[in-house]
Amino acid sequence: MTPYSGREIAEQGLDGWVYLPGGLQTRIATPDFAAGVELVAAIGAVTATEPHHPNVDLRATHVDIRLTCYDTKGVTDRDIRLARAVSAVAADAGLATARTGVSRVEWALDSPQYTAVLPFWAAVLAGEPDGNEVRDPADALPAIWFQKSGHDEPRQRWHPDIWVDPADVQPRIDAALAAGGTLVSDAEAPSFWVLADPEGNKVCLCTWQDRGDLVDF
Repeated sequence: MTPYSGREIAEQGLDGWVYLPGGLQTRIATPDFAAGVELVAAIGAVTATEPHHPNVDLRATHVDIRLTCYDTKGVTDRDIRLARAVSAVAADAGLATARTGVSRVEWALDSPQYTAVLPFWAAVLAGEPDGNEVRDPADALPAIWFQKSGHDEPRQRWHPDIWVDPADVQPRIDAALAAGGTLVSDAEAPSFWVLADPEGNKVCLCTWQDRGDLVDF
């Protein structure tokens, strides 16, 4: 089963869902914890017969849902079908799926010899090497990916990649600038923007846009 690209997912018109690296995500606000428990139970009942199931994070004020096919490492027809089913369950409960504020963090390590350090991080995180990445088999920890850098010092070795819905990018940039940050580069926008805090520590705001046919990050 071929995974969808970010553009193909956007064309599905899934209200309240955002495509973040390798999966679909949504946040459903709930009036209290008990309502969240009831929602999770209802989602479980509807999706029990599906070939795979949603990852659910139950909190006091909301329920986060992530859908991904681990065999294809991306979003397929099964996930699109599950997303529509979850949205219907939420609507029946008088609730709604939302993408605002939903994000996913990855960490990037810049190293002149990243192939030599990757196995170490796979070992200490009990992760699975996947090309130039280390992934958590349970999809609970952030993925770590490695890229080649120069040797010059001083240099920033680690930087986070924060994946968000395209509509969330500008509000986050505005908030970062108001908090004393700077926009380092938008040369790769709308794929990603580079920002820095007042001390120069960098971070990338990333979206699925302008990534060609990439289906897995």
